[in-house]
Amino acid sequence: MATAADTGKRKIVINPVTRVEGHGKVTIHIDAAGNVEQARFHIIEFRGFERFVQGRFYWEAPVMVQRLCGICPVSHHLCAAKATDVIVGADKLTPAAEKIRRLMHYGQTFQSHALHFFHLASPDLLFGFDAPVEKRNVIGVIQAYPDVAKQAVLMRKYGQEVIKATAGKKIHGTGAIPGGVNKPLSIEERDFLLKDADTMVQWSVEGLALCKKITKAGGQTLLEFGSFPSNHLSIVREDGCMDLYDGKLRAKDADGNIIFDQVAPADYLKYIGEEVRPWSYMKFPFIRSLGKENGWYRVGPLARVNNCDFIDTPLAEQERQEFMALGGGKPINATMAYHWARMIETLHSAEKIRELLNDPDLQSEDLVVAGEKRPEGIAIIEAPRGTLFHHYEVNNQTDQITRANLIVSTTNNNEAMNRAVNVVAKQYLEGKEITEGLLNHVEVGIRAYDPCLSCATHALGKMRLQVQLVGPDGEVVDEKLRG
Repeated sequence: MATAADTGKRKIVINPVTRVEGHGKVTIHIDAAGNVEQARFHIIEFRGFERFVQGRFYWEAPVMVQRLCGICPVSHHLCAAKATDVIVGADKLTPAAEKIRRLMHYGQTFQSHALHFFHLASPDLLFGFDAPVEKRNVIGVIQAYPDVAKQAVLMRKYGQEVIKATAGKKIHGTGAIPGGVNKPLSIEERDFLLKDADTMVQWSVEGLALCKKITKAGGQTLLEFGSFPSNHLSIVREDGCMDLYDGKLRAKDADGNIIFDQVAPADYLKYIGEEVRPWSYMKFPFIRSLGKENGWYRVGPLARVNNCDFIDTPLAEQERQEFMALGGGKPINATMAYHWARMIETLHSAEKIRELLNDPDLQSEDLVVAGEKRPEGIAIIEAPRGTLFHHYEVNNQTDQITRANLIVSTTNNNEAMNRAVNVVAKQYLEGKEITEGLLNHVEVGIRAYDPCLSCATHALGKMRLQVQLVGPDGEVVDEKLRG
């Protein structure tokens, strides 16, 4: 925290934001009267995968782009595979290939949601936002709630085993290829996963119950924390059902009115635009018809539960109905409701995994299809953190990628996270003595979105660069700025 002697204004920097994937910081400017003038969430790393893939063969994309992340590589792997399906003319996969990919995807969602809720978010929820920092971490959870911590570790381990069985490896697998998959699920792999499937469903029910208990105990205060009205974007099935693997785009406003519906992936650029701002390496997507100012939206578990008409697994659907009752028929716009929605999806994923494991199509050797080749492939999938877009253009003579555009889940949530930072800062920091616990409130608002910052750092144009030469006494000897 720095104070300007001449004006009394203060600048607070939270760097790094903790218990998130990737590197980011928050800056908060407070005037002499103690009011928040500006609060921003900055992405301070840059990774140019949209450039890296140019010149590579299109069939390398599903394996290459997942190196964006070690937390959600399956999402990029599958979305790139779906985009290359389009390129090779695989308009309809075999039943075995689609179901194996879906199993992989639900394993990813299951382990990712368990990791976020239990390991990253639960320290704040179980101990309080102002709890001592030495207690407010995963080690504190293990010490105070050993049974919860053990279940959390084993749930994530199970999801990783599902990924290993379908993708070949727990991280950065190779199972999905253009037009299908490269291996079926063996009987041994199926039986290994089936023996714990019921337990995973039960533990998901218990984890959701814990989340609901915490949320209800927090009452209106927790639901109002960092909250604001917003639009919501996700994919849904043609019948309006939640579908995390495949579907078409639906957007609703804060009151539940449909902005657009059943937009095919190939048409996404007609509806979604992207804005670049000079203080972040992450772009700001928006709905074109509403403009940059009002067209921003939320994605992820909260948006998906708000947007769908129903969930096709019985336990999760029952929980969805209870959740939606909070809004009296309208979308839930509470930032902290992300956790509740996330645990509904965890339960849904466990139910889907159990359902798919009992499907004999998984043992079929009919795994790959192809058709007439195309020069462009666009795909959308629901990653754990939200809607993910992959778009590739290919030179048909050389099979090399000539252009790529990725709109990542956390990028879609960029403006919403900045709004959360601003709202929380004004709710809790204005006119108060700043403490570590109060600054953690700002981080809590960001963590609700489960951001994956390394995935999201893509920008257009000239990158800003600042280089400082600092002497042994700490004095800045020279400084150069670019951009």
